[in-house]
Amino acid sequence: MKEKLKEALKEAMKEKNEVKKNTIQMVRAAILQVEKDKQIELSDDEIINVIAKEVKKRKDSLSDYEKGGREDLVNQIKEEISYLEIYLPKQLEREELVEIIRDVIVEVNAESMKDMGKVMKAAKEKIGNRADGRAINEVVKELLENK
Repeated sequence: MKEKLKEALKEAMKEKNEVKKNTIQMVRAAILQVEKDKQIELSDDEIINVIAKEVKKRKDSLSDYEKGGREDLVNQIKEEISYLEIYLPKQLEREELVEIIRDVIVEVNAESMKDMGKVMKAAKEKIGNRADGRAINEVVKELLENK
């Protein structure tokens, strides 16, 4: 995965694509920071987790920029997200997410909103980076409220 990012950085430099270059450099820096902090070499799965966190940060900041009327930054953040999502597993469609979470609810014997924590934990383990935590949360709430 590190090699893929290195190649993408070279490609962005050749293309003179500043946004892509800066985005990849930020992700590589975040990976390096985690490795230095924990004094370990990250596996591909752990690198994907770092990339997913970077995507989440950008998605979270989008609404602030939209409220502030900063269309230039909104477009840049969306572009950055598109470059990063290439390295993430294919995101689940809502129907697939609902199906998996229904199975999780049955597995953990969830009966009400009181069991939300249990369901969220099991669902996140099962789904991993294939869906955003917010999307998982919405589906879990919806399904538990209708029980």
